[in-house]
Amino acid sequence: MALDGNSGALISRKAMKAELLDAETELRLAYAWRDERDEASLHRLINAYMRLAISMASKFKRYGAPMNDLIQEAGLGLMKAADKFDPDRGVRFSTYAVWWIKASIQDYVMRNWSMVRTGSTSNQKSLFFNLRRVQAQIEREASQRGEKLDAHQLHHLIAMEVGVPIHDVEMMDGRLGGSDYSLNATQSVDDEGREWIDTIEDECERPDETYEAKHDTSQLRDWLLDALNGLSDRERLIIRERKMRDQPRTLESLGTELGLSKERVRQVEAAAFDKMRKFLERNVREVQHFLI
Repeated sequence: MALDGNSGALISRKAMKAELLDAETELRLAYAWRDERDEASLHRLINAYMRLAISMASKFKRYGAPMNDLIQEAGLGLMKAADKFDPDRGVRFSTYAVWWIKASIQDYVMRNWSMVRTGSTSNQKSLFFNLRRVQAQIEREASQRGEKLDAHQLHHLIAMEVGVPIHDVEMMDGRLGGSDYSLNATQSVDDEGREWIDTIEDECERPDETYEAKHDTSQLRDWLLDALNGLSDRERLIIRERKMRDQPRTLESLGTELGLSKERVRQVEAAAFDKMRKFLERNVREVQHFLI
């Protein structure tokens, strides 16, 4: 649940008044939480570094997210850091927590920046938060040299600076340069104008195509049944057991049942298929002649 304005301000004031932990106290609290799950130690550790979380949250205000929500996400990142922190590694908790706080805030910003998912890879995430800054720096340096860069040159230099493929730069530049629009918005100021959703091609099958497919399938099924009925009992048995079962029987097993050799069963099977093929070809010719 997002914090309201009063709650956010209250948390900020409380964080500013929280104690500052020395390294020894911090380590003792971290061990107490990790080894004994002492919630009082966890709360003390979280409260002491909430000012760090709030400070980091304030750096992301330019992305348009409410400050109270950013503080909440920063707090969640801080709690994740406390839960995963290993005091045996010999680093300060604040150093470790910075990564978790930043990751939590960035994920929130990117989830809420657009309805379209942006930054699903590490390259895209890096570009989302650095593209405009790097672009401004490159353009400023080019201007000082008296150069004017076109879009391709600019994208190429950004890709080199950030260390990502140029197509990722082009994609993210387009995403950051646009905004979300409703598909129900009209294409013109006229109230009677066509909505954008009307211009999207419907990929579903048309009713006439669906009907034709069902009709053709039904017709083919009837032809196959008629073709099977035109076979002898022995031919029908071989076709059914060899081609219409999930686990087809072997020529040898059918030969044993019918008192035939494997080669004879194969010959009967081939002859039966030839009869069915001729029957189906005759039906197809009749249909073609009717259509013509």
